[in-house]
Amino acid sequence: MQNQIIKIQFLAGTLLVLLTLNLSNVYANSGNSFFNKGNASANNLLTLFKDSGITVGGWFQAGATYNANNPGNGFNGPVSFADRADRFQLNQFNIFLERPVVAEGDTWDFGGRIDFMFGTDAIYYQAAGIPPFDVNSGEPNNRGSWDLNICCKSTRTYGIALPQAYLEFYAPVGKGLNIKAGHFFSPTGYEIGPAPDVFFYTHAYSLDNGHPFTHMGLLFDYKLTKSWSLVAGPLTGSGTGGWDANLTRTALTNWNGIAGITWVGEDKRNSFNIYGTFGDVSARSQEPWTLISSVLQYRVTNKTHLVVHYVHGFVGGALMNGQQKDVQWIGVNTHLYYDLLEDLSIGIRGEWFRDRDGFRVLSPLRVAFATNNQGVSYAGNFPITSAPADYYETTIGLNWKPAKRLKLDNWKAMRSFNIRPNIRYDRVVGLDQPYRPFDNKKDQWLFSLDFMASF
Repeated sequence: MQNQIIKIQFLAGTLLVLLTLNLSNVYANSGNSFFNKGNASANNLLTLFKDSGITVGGWFQAGATYNANNPGNGFNGPVSFADRADRFQLNQFNIFLERPVVAEGDTWDFGGRIDFMFGTDAIYYQAAGIPPFDVNSGEPNNRGSWDLNICCKSTRTYGIALPQAYLEFYAPVGKGLNIKAGHFFSPTGYEIGPAPDVFFYTHAYSLDNGHPFTHMGLLFDYKLTKSWSLVAGPLTGSGTGGWDANLTRTALTNWNGIAGITWVGEDKRNSFNIYGTFGDVSARSQEPWTLISSVLQYRVTNKTHLVVHYVHGFVGGALMNGQQKDVQWIGVNTHLYYDLLEDLSIGIRGEWFRDRDGFRVLSPLRVAFATNNQGVSYAGNFPITSAPADYYETTIGLNWKPAKRLKLDNWKAMRSFNIRPNIRYDRVVGLDQPYRPFDNKKDQWLFSLDFMASF
């Protein structure tokens, strides 16, 4: 309880600083006498709030998935996010407070953002980078408590995450330097962000099992030219080389890093990046945990968008079946989108992901994520399986935003309302022996439908 109070105080204090500094700045520059009037109206406050550049917003997303295998344990194997079979999920109810930073020009600027998420997806966005058991030795770990234990263990499915809480600064140094400090989404990979930023309801193995979701630390983004940027920064350590880290004594004594370079075309239509994360597995081990990730986004035509994502990870001395060995994983993930109509787009995703040593893909994934350092999972008493294997998945889906067609676009939430039907096929091929993670089958079909709206 004390840890939760400290976190709430930290978040509230950050908000108060942002609000006070920005509102004071507006007051000083505009001469507004709001603070001197006892009878100031709520409209005055909202005006000042808006003029300060601070925005409040959010989204909700919910859906359901039918699994043709009808699994007895209720899970869609190693598939995450839409991971519950044959039942409705409130995946994300997210509220954020943000002051965006103008990251260009000759003027200093500052801001920040805080996100609060509730739903079945929260467990995947929590700062769970310190695993319940040490990767090299198998000893129990102190996992920390940034957002792992806020609430809802009794529900087995729903939880709360604080995926972002950072301050941001822009300095007109050279061609421009942007700095994030705190807890933020990883700049690596594709589909990392929240529901409104991705096309499909389900997610790829390259994201779920091959990538970090968040980092804790500093991130420097320096513009080399108008199109090229250099990104780098120190990250607090964890049991995964700086992935999804939180604030513990162990994390703060094991610093890791991230570095990359990005290119964005002048018309903002095409982009390319390559990132690497690097560091020791933990504070008590010098074994490496590294990742290389690269994403190409290319507009083939005005209506056609191609994405190619490559990922390769390596961990030294991982404890596998009682023996230490170096482990690797590699994935290639492609997306192709086409705008059929102004309000209707179709997309297809194809992926190959090799978990060469059975280290990254666990089934059911939620049960593994929810396991504590006593080996007990509050997501259910089900066996967790893994094996060296190749995973293949193909997903086809639609995004339909019907507000304009139905003449319901007078309200922001309706303008952003998005309906996403998906069909997904998964197949696994064991590298050493047959492996059956889909309710004792080698493949499965998923049929899902979700909807979301921003506010």
